[in-house]
Amino acid sequence: MLGGIKDKLNDLKVQLAATKERLWVEFQVELEQILDNVPPENVTLEELQEKVDAAKKRLENYGEINPMAIQAFEEMKTRYDFIKNQREDLLNAKTSLLTTIDEIDATARKKFDDAFIQVRQNFVEVFRGLFSEEDDCDLVLKENSDPLEAEIEIIAKPKGKKPQVLDQLSGGEKTLTGMSLLFALYLLKPAPFCILDEVDAPLDDNNIAKFNNIIRRFSDNSQFIIVTHNKRTMAEVDIIYGVTMAEQGISKVVPVDFRNLN
Repeated sequence: MLGGIKDKLNDLKVQLAATKERLWVEFQVELEQILDNVPPENVTLEELQEKVDAAKKRLENYGEINPMAIQAFEEMKTRYDFIKNQREDLLNAKTSLLTTIDEIDATARKKFDDAFIQVRQNFVEVFRGLFSEEDDCDLVLKENSDPLEAEIEIIAKPKGKKPQVLDQLSGGEKTLTGMSLLFALYLLKPAPFCILDEVDAPLDDNNIAKFNNIIRRFSDNSQFIIVTHNKRTMAEVDIIYGVTMAEQGISKVVPVDFRNLN
């Protein structure tokens, strides 16, 4: 009798050890951790067995477990967080850049509008100084266009003419119109030096006088360097540099300062 009880006790110990080992191998649970758990009430052994079987089936459906899955997940999450932060930085930079572009665009439009109004006024003033007070001209922006991208139409109507385009003007009139626009821009922000290369070539004597007068007018603020073959223009300058070829292939510069002549 006593021997039978001992054998049964040994069997129970073996089963307990096996159960303990199985808990750890399959579920990583220590037997001592669950001994104090109170069994749920109103639950039969059959119901518990069904839940266990269902849980086992779900585990089997998962297939083989990748022991490196957690590490791989952490690496992917770190990479994802990095890319997410980079994306947020790019979106913030894009927003900031668009705001800056809008500010620059608004400033450029304001400066362009102010400059265009001033150049337009200067153009009319200089044009009438080179032609006559009765002559008409204008600068017109193409309608319904972005001012920064719009075409600018140049209108020049000397007295007695109604040209539709600049090509209908004579060579001298085109030159004077071009000078008017040039000096209109010059007056907006005068430069210390201004170089003109034979701009007086198409002009007759009457227009040469107008050209020299306007150069003399603006020479108080800038120094003009004029390349010319016109004797009347040469006679109006302060200093002349003549280029001569005394010997074949050898050029020589001869300066004359008219300011020192009586």
